Amino acid sequence: MKKLIGLLVICIAFSLSAVAQHEAHGGRPEVGGGHENIPRRGPARVENGRPAEENRHFDDRAGHPNAPHVDNGRVWVGHDTGRADIHYHLDHPWEHGRFTGGFGRGHVWRIGGGGPGRFWFGGFYFSVAPYDVGYCDGWAWDSDEISIFDDPDHPGWYLAYNVRLGTYVHVMYLGS
Repeated sequence: MKKLIGLLVICIAFSLSAVAQHEAHGGRPEVGGGHENIPRRGPARVENGRPAEENRHFDDRAGHPNAPHVDNGRVWVGHDTGRADIHYHLDHPWEHGRFTGGFGRGHVWRIGGGGPGRFWFGGFYFSVAPYDVGYCDGWAWDSDEISIFDDPDHPGWYLAYNVRLGTYVHVMYLGS
């Protein structure tokens, strides 16, 4: 019995040191890093949008990506131009129908192939907005996991959140 208690104490001691070491290195990353940082909800509607800037930078803190991203699973950095942003205007929103596969944190999809012009998962096809193509150059088009969120400001567009990177882009549903 004493050996069992001693072994249990040693296991607990090692477990505690591993937890302390993980927290010393910052614990959970602020951007991306896995399922725990998937936003619980999409961005709020922007009431007073600001004009889109040319050569815009999104690296709001050291170590954050220079692409639209979500900080700590809550703050949608870069989603602030509002409905008047001409980069996301569509004459015929949802011309291919609406995505019905499931939205948000509870629906994580693995990209099955393609690229920014056309990619797919689960029998659903999407295309990245031309203005956002440069923001997804680090995406793995055959294996990254994404969650889809509704875009409250830009009719016809959805937001594809990359679970690994914590970045997102505007995407159009092309059908199934």
